Amino acid sequence: MISTLQSYTAITRDIDGALARVASDRATKRETAYYLSQIGQIKTLDDFMSNRRVYSFAMRAFGLEEMIPSRALIKKVLEGGIDDRRSLANTMSDPRFRELAETFNFKRYEAATTSFGRAQQGTVDRFMRTALEQNAGSQNEAVRLALYFERKAPDVTSIYGLMADRALYKVVETALGLPAGLPGAGIEKQAKIIGDRLDLATLKDPKGLAKFIARFATLWDIGQSATGPASLSSSGIVGVDAGAGGPGGISSATLASIQALRLKRGG
Repeated sequence: MISTLQSYTAITRDIDGALARVASDRATKRETAYYLSQIGQIKTLDDFMSNRRVYSFAMRAFGLEEMIPSRALIKKVLEGGIDDRRSLANTMSDPRFRELAETFNFKRYEAATTSFGRAQQGTVDRFMRTALEQNAGSQNEAVRLALYFERKAPDVTSIYGLMADRALYKVVETALGLPAGLPGAGIEKQAKIIGDRLDLATLKDPKGLAKFIARFATLWDIGQSATGPASLSSSGIVGVDAGAGGPGGISSATLASIQALRLKRGG
């Protein structure tokens, strides 16, 4: 059986080739061409919400496919933008909503929103990367977690940022061997314990990041051999969803508290 680290390494060794294979899918090519032909013509939030294919493509790009039917919620997220620290996008525990609102920031940029590269090719590139991670996860959820961690962890600026993202936390929890009951110790104590074991600068160094992911992959496989396959979310990266508690070891209430603390501290 191929190990998690072997599978992850096989993908990252030729990441451009892996992404090209995702992009070559006939349905993906069709939807990508449509998105790029239409996005620049969208000038308002209502335009964005009413174009089903553009809206769905963008949602999938941000890993929010399961939230596509929740149009009323997504519209409120985008209406609030990100400039107000108390906006809906900024107060939701799932960071994907803020990222979506930052890219499609109609509140700040209005008609110019879709003229920026991040809303055009940037969203297409993100779609391909998300699809690559999803495809990997269909075979081995740990590979998906590792790919997600590689993409997201270097941009995290605080331990609370790691704790607030269930997928990132799952990798950290596994790699550091954190006890399952740690979230019950309290947010600040939990952050101190993690901070004492992990220097965030390590995750910004490519070599340090690679070693950390290798440790996660190895310990994941050991854990799976000992306990059997974990129960994982069927809709996305482990525990990264709109609200329900996941197997990452952090409850929704704890995530909400972490988010409130981050807002209070400005990070």
